[in-house]
Amino acid sequence: MIIAEIAVVPIGTKTPSVSKYVSKAVAELKRLGLRPELTAMGTIFEAEEMSVVLKAFEAVHESVFEQGAERVVTTLKIDERRDKEGTIKQKLQSVAQSRNR
Repeated sequence: MIIAEIAVVPIGTKTPSVSKYVSKAVAELKRLGLRPELTAMGTIFEAEEMSVVLKAFEAVHESVFEQGAERVVTTLKIDERRDKEGTIKQKLQSVAQSRNR
């Protein structure tokens, strides 16, 4: 399982608020069949294949331009383990368990 985090920053808009751009980006991820989890600084999601992650990246990036932004900075972080299965939930549980040791 691939865990990815994506963040978009629209530049050249009339307001410093980015919520409408983020909302549309999250909708794009859902449209692709992903289950995005919004955080204060980005959005995380899981995918089985790298091609899905890259398609999601492109959809999110383009969605901001489609809303009128003149420039877009999009950051993508990818965590892919091939030695064992990992999920967002599993990673959070692992951190919680390590605190209790």
